[in-house]
Parts: sequence; structure tokens; C-alpha cells
Amino acid sequence: MSFKQQYYENAAATIIKNLQKRQMVGYYCPDRAAAREKVLELIPAGASVGWGGSVTLNETGILDAVRAGDYQVLDRDTAKTPAEQKKMYGAICAADCFLMSTNAITLDGELVNVDNRGNRVSFLCFGPDKVIVVAGMNKVVADVECGIRRARDIAAPPNTLRLNRKTPCSVTGRCGDCQSPDCICAQTVITRRSAFKDRIVVVLVGEELGY
Repeated sequence: MSFKQQYYENAAATIIKNLQKRQMVGYYCPDRAAAREKVLELIPAGASVGWGGSVTLNETGILDAVRAGDYQVLDRDTAKTPAEQKKMYGAICAADCFLMSTNAITLDGELVNVDNRGNRVSFLCFGPDKVIVVAGMNKVVADVECGIRRARDIAAPPNTLRLNRKTPCSVTGRCGDCQSPDCICAQTVITRRSAFKDRIVVVLVGEELGY
């Protein structure tokens, strides 16, 4: 085991212990294959499953596995018109399970997310019976302030490029605290505790995943 892998295990153990204090559940998986297996294990057969935009879920193969599995898939990309999107988001709100990643997670077990329209963080806060958050250990930060900086300076710039947004950070690589029409940083949500015990499950992965 490398020193980095040992660090990941030690940090994950600290986070998992602190998640329990916050009425959340945590697991550590050494790689993306193990994480994919754990997530599928957590979703009952026949469950309705939706997800938020996430590079991590794509990189781990979790979305492909869900699409191919025995689930009621709620794929937001299939909703093209405003009416279809409204219906889709209503279905996801009532889903059995919602999948997402997080922009950052603190060693103390708090989730930090910066979003645009809020359709991702809204389901983290309310709606689906279970929320499964998959995060590479590169998302781990010391505290909430570091998490917000990570979301805006590290996660946002590549996401603006992925989404073809014209913002200062897409050019400079650093948050400009902009009010651009293409800004993707409209909502900042700190999840310090799950209101419903064990509703939020965090799967930490011993790899660098997502942005």
C-alpha cells in the first residue's frame, strides 16, 4: 500500500466517524470498481433512480450500470422540452434514490456544494428517500471555507468549459466572483447534518475523480 493510499484510508475513517455524528452514513472503497459495486448494492432492485450532473458518476461507470440494471431509471437528459423537464424533476423529487457527487467534503463530515439552478442540491436537501453521494478523495478539504474555495476555484473552471459557459474562470482558471449570465455559481449549500437519519450515504473512493 502506498503512502497516499494509507492517507486516503486514514482520512476516510475520520470522515466516516464524523458523518455518523451528523446522521449520515459513510463507506470507503479503494477504487472506482469497488465503489460501483457498493452503490449498486445500496440500491434495491426495482427502485426509481435519478441523478444530478456529475463527472464522477460517469467516470466510475455507475450511471452506465444503473441504466443497464433492474431499476426505474429517471434520466433527466431524456427530458427535452420545459414540460418534460418539469415532469422529470417532479418524478426525481419523489424517487427512491438520488445519485450525485459533491464539490467538497470536509474532514469533519460536512458536504459543500455550489450549484447553478439548484436542481442538484435541492434533491440533496429534500425529496428522494435516499441520497447516495460518490466522491473521490481529491474532494476532501480541511473545513467549509476551504470547501467553498475548492468548489469555486477548482471545480467551477473545468465545469464551465465542459458546459461551454463564457465566464472569467473559464479563461483565467480562477473564480472572478462574477455576475456573468453564464455563471454557474448561484447557490451555495452546506450540508452539516441529515435531517433524516441515514438518508444521506457518502461513498468515498480512493482515487482522484471528477473536478
